[in-house]
Amino acid sequence: MKMVKSLLLGTAAGLVAVTAGQAADLPVKAKPVEYVKVCSLYGAGFYYMPGTDMCIKIGGWARFEATDSAAGNMTWGPVNGVLNERSTSNYFMRARGYITADAREQTSYGTARGYLAIGMSISDVGLQAASLVDSANRAFVQWAGITAGLSQSFYDFYSAPAALYRAGYLPSSDTGDGGWLVAGYTAQLGNGLSATLSFETRRTTQIIDQNAILPQQASGGSIFAGAGSASGTIIPGSFFNATTGNNTGTSLFPANGAYGGQQVPDIVGNLRLDQTWGGVQVMAALHEVNATYYSTANSNTFAAGPPFPAPGTASAANVNEGAPSNAWGWAVGAGLKLNFPMIAQGDYLQAQVNYTQGALRYINHGQDTNYGELNGNAQTFGVMSDAVYGGCNTPPGSAVATVVCGTTASALQLTTGWGVNASYEHYWTPQWHESFVGSYMAVKYDQLANAMLCEAAGGGAPGLGNGVAQGVGFGNAAVATEGCNNNWSYWGVGSRLQWDVTKSFYLGVEALYTQMKSGTTSDGLIHGYGLGGQLAVPGVPNSSQFTESHASNWSFTARMHKDFLP
Repeated sequence: MKMVKSLLLGTAAGLVAVTAGQAADLPVKAKPVEYVKVCSLYGAGFYYMPGTDMCIKIGGWARFEATDSAAGNMTWGPVNGVLNERSTSNYFMRARGYITADAREQTSYGTARGYLAIGMSISDVGLQAASLVDSANRAFVQWAGITAGLSQSFYDFYSAPAALYRAGYLPSSDTGDGGWLVAGYTAQLGNGLSATLSFETRRTTQIIDQNAILPQQASGGSIFAGAGSASGTIIPGSFFNATTGNNTGTSLFPANGAYGGQQVPDIVGNLRLDQTWGGVQVMAALHEVNATYYSTANSNTFAAGPPFPAPGTASAANVNEGAPSNAWGWAVGAGLKLNFPMIAQGDYLQAQVNYTQGALRYINHGQDTNYGELNGNAQTFGVMSDAVYGGCNTPPGSAVATVVCGTTASALQLTTGWGVNASYEHYWTPQWHESFVGSYMAVKYDQLANAMLCEAAGGGAPGLGNGVAQGVGFGNAAVATEGCNNNWSYWGVGSRLQWDVTKSFYLGVEALYTQMKSGTTSDGLIHGYGLGGQLAVPGVPNSSQFTESHASNWSFTARMHKDFLP
C-alpha cells in the first residue's frame, strides 16, 4: 500500500512538473500600449506624437458656395474692371478645401508652435474650364512672443470673413483670408493688454508716372478703360499694342512708373486690449513709396499716329533722368469689439476706422488695382494708386526724345484715403444667427496729382488728349480742365443668415448691395477705347467714348461648409 501511495504521489508530481514546463513555453500576453495619448495642454483635438513630448492637431474644412451677380469674380466683385456684356458670367460656383496642422511643445521660454494650412480652390463660370488653384494661407512659427511667417497682419482688427461670405466685395484692411508675411514680436503687458511691433511685406497698389501712361497726348487714350490686373502695373488694363495702336487688354509689369524694388518692409505696430466684454486696438503702419524712374519714352508728339513706341520702356535716357525721391506713406487705425450677452449669447459688434496717405491697401487690402465697371456706354472708374508723379517732356514738334525736365519734374504726390467697417452679429437662437454689415471707402488726390491724371486722360490744359502738339502741362506744370476730378468713393451694406446644423457644419445665405461714386472728366465723357479695342479718333466723339456713371449692384451667395474638427 505504501508502495502504491508513493507511486501515485510521484506520478502526480511528475504531471505537475510537465504541466508547469509546458505553461512556461506559452507566449505571455503583452500589456496594452497607449499608442495615441490625448494632449490636454492646448485644448480639444491635440494628441501626443508617439515617443515625443510634442502635441499635434490635424484639422481642416471643405466648402461649396455659389454667387449670383458676381460679375465674373468671387473675390473682388462687380467693380473689378468687368465689361458687363454678353460674355460676362454673373453666376459663379466655387469649391474650396484646406488641411491644417498645429504642432506645439514646451520650451524653457514658453510654447514653440508651428502651424500650416494648405488647400485647393476650384471654380467655374459655366465654360467647363474649371480653374484649380493650389493655395496656402498659413505657414508660421511662434515662440517667446515672436510670430514669423505667413500669418496675418498685426494691423488687422476687424474680421471681414467673420461677418460676410463675399468679404472682398467691401473694402477693409483685413488680410486674414489670404494671409500675410510678417515677422513680429508681441509683449504681454498683463490684464489682457499687449503691444506688437512687426515687419511685414509692403502693401502696394501702383505708382503712376504721368509720362509713362501711354502717348495720351495724341491718341486720346484712357487710363480708365479695361479690366484691372496685378499689383505693380503702371495703369492696369488700358494699354495698347505699339504696332497696331489697338488695346491689347494687357498691362505693364514693373517698369517706369511702377514701384521700385522692396528696400524696407512695412513697419506695423499696435496696442491691444482683450477683455471679457470685448476688445480695443489702436494701430499704425509706415510704408515706403519708391518709384523707378522718370519716363521719357512717351513724351514725344506722335503726330504721325501708329506705330507708337512701346510704353514704359526703361531706356538709358530714363535712367539718366533719375527718379523722384522716395516718400513715406503711412496709415493709422482704431478698432473696437463689444460683446452683448445681455441681448443674446454670442452677440457682438465689431468696427474699425482707417486713414492713410500713400498706402491705400490699409483701407482696402482686397483689391489692389483700379476699380471700373462698364454697362453699355456708361462707365464707372476709380484710380487706385499710392502716388502720382511726372515731369519729363519733349518740346513741341520734336522728332527726337530731347529731354527737358528741370523744375517741371514733380515729387511723389501721395494719395489720401479713409475707410470704415462695422458689423453686428445677432443670435436669433443658439443655432440661427445673422450679421448686419456696412462699409465705406473714399479716395482723394491732391490738386497736382489730379491735374496729372486728368491730362493723361485727356482732361488737361492745353489741348492734351486732343491731338494738339505738346510742350506744357507736365509734372508741376499740370493743370486740370474744370470738371475733371479723380476723387471717388465706394460703399456697401449686406446681411448674412447662417444655420449651424452642428458645431462643425453650417448652411448660410447672404445678400449684399454695393454702390460706387465715379470720378468725373471735364466733359462727362471718358475718352478711351471701344469694346473692340480700337483707338479713339482724337477730339472726335465716337463709340469708344463712354459716359461716366455711378454703379450699383446686388449680389446673392449661398454656402455649405463642414469643418473636420470643431
